Amino acid sequence: MSEADTTERGLVKALSQRDLLVLAFGAMIGWGWIVLSGQWINEGGPVGAISAFVIGGVLVIFVAVIYGELASAMPFVGGEHVYSHRALGALGSFVCTWAIAFGYVSVAAFEAVALPSALAFVIPGFNAIELWSIAGDPVYGTWVLVGALGAAVMTGVNYVGIRPAAQFQAIVTLVIALAGVVLVIGAITGGQPSPDPPVIGGLAGVFGVVLATPFMFVGFDVIPQAAEEADVPTRSLGTIIVAAVLMATLFYIAVLWGSSRALPGAQLVESPLPAAAAMETLYDSVTVGQLMALAGIAGILTSWNAFVIGGSRAIFAMAESGMLPTFLAKTHPEYNTPHNAILLIGVSSVLAPLFGEGMLGWIVNAGGLGIVLAWLFVCVSFLVLRRREPGMDRPFKVPAGYATGGVALALSAFFVFLYLPGGPSALVWPYEWLMVLLWALLGVGLFALSPRGRDLL
Repeated sequence: MSEADTTERGLVKALSQRDLLVLAFGAMIGWGWIVLSGQWINEGGPVGAISAFVIGGVLVIFVAVIYGELASAMPFVGGEHVYSHRALGALGSFVCTWAIAFGYVSVAAFEAVALPSALAFVIPGFNAIELWSIAGDPVYGTWVLVGALGAAVMTGVNYVGIRPAAQFQAIVTLVIALAGVVLVIGAITGGQPSPDPPVIGGLAGVFGVVLATPFMFVGFDVIPQAAEEADVPTRSLGTIIVAAVLMATLFYIAVLWGSSRALPGAQLVESPLPAAAAMETLYDSVTVGQLMALAGIAGILTSWNAFVIGGSRAIFAMAESGMLPTFLAKTHPEYNTPHNAILLIGVSSVLAPLFGEGMLGWIVNAGGLGIVLAWLFVCVSFLVLRRREPGMDRPFKVPAGYATGGVALALSAFFVFLYLPGGPSALVWPYEWLMVLLWALLGVGLFALSPRGRDLL
């Protein structure tokens, strides 16, 4: 590896435009679509559910273009950490970056539980060797073993270099995209118009689905985290972020349309894997349905891979600026990766299956709060920098910056409200709020051990 290929922090500039696009797209189309598509159609109707994802895609694009401008202006590792530090100082940056790191680490832990959960749907008798129960859900030895092995593989892929991780992402994302194409072809050749009303429940039904959409699009913000490892013109970073959100929107629309032409919403929602049930019906083949289930498993892997990349870079950036212990800011002498930060995420993923299937909901909800809170801080940072540094070089510049930033800020604040007491998606006590509290306490403890923390104390 030549010196020209390596940044001053020891990272490798190895990601192409295609790598970045696939990284974000694969992160957004994880496991949720194969499990929840039936619920969306049953709640909002075929046209209502599709309309909800169009609306959701537009809403998320407002936040995505904010990221695009900031990433093009400051294409450095850590993304949110860099923007918030420049705009809000050390304290604002710590809260913002620790929040997004919580979201990323939680997704990686989620996938370590989702993988054995998905295999349990595909492999008869997979649930074996009951170990204990947590919150009424049994924990199986097979789950722990498969989740731990999956975590070890994903950690290893990322440990040995950004290029292997990007290549893995491209291969697995192709599997998901092909499954989507096969579903659409089946819907065209063998599907029928849905017997459901186009819209169920009126605007309330549509917006009930809209509430779920922002969290289906989480993943575009991985691009800014890895911006320093991108070998692309900085202006293209913003374009790639927006393109990834548009691609994910089209994918979700295709899945919803194809599934609705196979089975009515009431039947889809009865299946643990609605998209797989739709594929099985369209092709009248159990085998084809199982192939769709495997595509869902591929979605677990793409999301897992992307969030290991994003989470490790966020933690690395915090440590590099003295907000976390310095050993987390080290890069591997041979692989040029933030290996200690990657190992930290790997350990958390290995532990997650020990808490059973109930962990899935707790992680998604608690980690979602961290992600949207970081979005809020990024939007504030965008507006502060627009006012304070109007002359900053912004290769990708958002039109009507203050108005766009204001809309993005309002949307982010609304997303945060959804998780708070009184909101429709409020976190519940004890498990979800305990996760948030423990992560906050861990951050305070690590900050106290960091160079900046020791200086303050």
